[in-house]
Amino acid sequence: MDRIEPPALGFLLIDAARLLRRRFEQESRDIPMTSAQLQIIARLKRNEGLGQAALAALLEIEPMTLSRHIDRMEAAGLVERRPDPNDRRARRIHTTETARALLEPMRARAATVYEEALAGLAPAERDALVAHLQTIVSNLCTGAAEAAGDERRSAATGT
Repeated sequence: MDRIEPPALGFLLIDAARLLRRRFEQESRDIPMTSAQLQIIARLKRNEGLGQAALAALLEIEPMTLSRHIDRMEAAGLVERRPDPNDRRARRIHTTETARALLEPMRARAATVYEEALAGLAPAERDALVAHLQTIVSNLCTGAAEAAGDERRSAATGT
């Protein structure tokens, strides 16, 4: 009898992330922001005062795409651009009180979605899952940093 291969790790992670995002969007329809804006606010809140380039890199989106989002969010009173004290040409992005007030409803919706996603797992299994995912992320971040270092060394030496 042929053995059926289990789904590859990458496909499972991508599917889980996609489904989590979809459920979160369904749960958050009453919050007056797009899912992209919700993601920007969540990341920015943990990194207040980032420049647009750094925030775009953190979100893994193009700087021009982020700029358009920030323009709309600034017009809606969700973020503000402030001068960079170290570079008069640069601006730092900060959340407003309006945006920060939406964080708690966002967290409540996320908790509902996470509870749905983790249903059937015991607390120890949930903790183990999170720990294993953190290990995967750490392993891949370390590997990416090493690969980037190798690329820089190769470019510098011409090999």
